Amino acid sequence: MDANEYALPIAKLRFLPVLALALAFRPVPAHAADCASASDQATMNACAAQAYKQADAALNGLYQQAEQRLKNDSEQMKRLVAAERTWIAFRDAECKFVGAPASGGSADGTVLATCLTALTTKRSADLKGFLSCPEGDLACPLPPE
Repeated sequence: MDANEYALPIAKLRFLPVLALALAFRPVPAHAADCASASDQATMNACAAQAYKQADAALNGLYQQAEQRLKNDSEQMKRLVAAERTWIAFRDAECKFVGAPASGGSADGTVLATCLTALTTKRSADLKGFLSCPEGDLACPLPPE
């Protein structure tokens, strides 16, 4: 056999370490981990990450509803976008501050995700409130449906 016969198989083998790493660090689905009785840090981290993912998805849905309400008001839409960007910067800085004592430790993921979930859930409650203001409420930043 000459060297060219081995070229393709060897090239394919170069991707094995990348594939192994991707599989090793893939997210654990919520159903795969029993979060209520999680007793090891890896499971707690996965459960906290899943909770944040769900909270973030809920917030994104509410944000899209708010955008829909503002589709005919470009100035207020700009304000919403600016407020959301500022809120994201606050959320990230706040959770970095809150999580500093656990930074680099095994609980780092849980502490960070728990903070992100709490603040995201609060922001969702704020947007839900804006989406359900009574008609005529001058303090409401979104028009009625």
